[in-house]
Amino acid sequence: MLRKLLVTAATGVMATGVVTGATVPANAAPATAPTVSAARCHSHKVNKHWECITPGSYCPRAARLHYGYAYKTGKRYRCVRYTNGQWRWKRA
Repeated sequence: MLRKLLVTAATGVMATGVVTGATVPANAAPATAPTVSAARCHSHKVNKHWECITPGSYCPRAARLHYGYAYKTGKRYRCVRYTNGQWRWKRA
């Protein structure tokens, strides 16, 4: 019942905004502005090196024994095999 009231109230507010011709000022920022963060950065190959890597994380098969640069610090890392058989980015 409460959910139905909330949905009805929300659609009523939207309908009155459209009917009365309410407008948004030109300088108003959108409520949900998209932001790009480091979390959206994925490792990718550029010429002979890799960029946007996360230190200590798994590296792709194509990056094995190649160098990469961290997205936050810009420091150089190399994709190496650890003693347990995993391939990860290690500080070079």
